[in-house]
Amino acid sequence: MYKRILVGTDGSPTAQIAVDRAAEVARQLEAPLTVLTAMRKATGDQLLAKERARLEPTGVDLTTKVVEKDPATALIDEVEQGGYDLLVVGNKGMTGVGRFFLGSVPNKVSHHVPCSLLIVRTT
Repeated sequence: MYKRILVGTDGSPTAQIAVDRAAEVARQLEAPLTVLTAMRKATGDQLLAKERARLEPTGVDLTTKVVEKDPATALIDEVEQGGYDLLVVGNKGMTGVGRFFLGSVPNKVSHHVPCSLLIVRTT
């Protein structure tokens, strides 16, 4: 099945739902999980320290990474360079007419990522 899993987060409550689902899949498959955020290093390090502490009780083999790029580009590049076979993203919190369409990050990665993609319903 999946041997390396990557999940993206921006620290939002909806992103936490996607991270939790990725951790659940990683735990069930005994696969390592990388949590990636695309933002300034200092802010990203703080966010990922909180995620690491939050996920510690799951027992998942966890790695974190901060990349200072556009989020979609960061995820696609990391998948390609890191040999991941599953990428997990949230569908993004949207209301009104926007709820019928994916958020920009999942939409972009769905067209370009060279591995399986799990889009978690977070709204």
